[in-house]
Amino acid sequence: MIEFFAGAVTMGFVVAAAFFMRFWLKTSDRFFLAFAVAFLLFAMNQLLATWVVATDEHFAYIYLLRVLGYLLILSAIFEKNRSKKKGAAG
Repeated sequence: MIEFFAGAVTMGFVVAAAFFMRFWLKTSDRFFLAFAVAFLLFAMNQLLATWVVATDEHFAYIYLLRVLGYLLILSAIFEKNRSKKKGAAG
């Protein structure tokens, strides 16, 4: 049963990445590309965590993909807000 829910979560991450990729193709805004890549990283993390026994301490590095995804989202938000301030001031 847990594998079913893990697959559903992985599919949700892939669908979210596809939506952000579609928005990026329409607008060419790097903000959407960063979100699409981040959600693909989340999907890969979920997939690897399901395949590999995550309780073993040797496989804790799998969760670095999730950390990279969050850092990518935070940097995209920071860059988007910084570019708005530059445009309004200049």
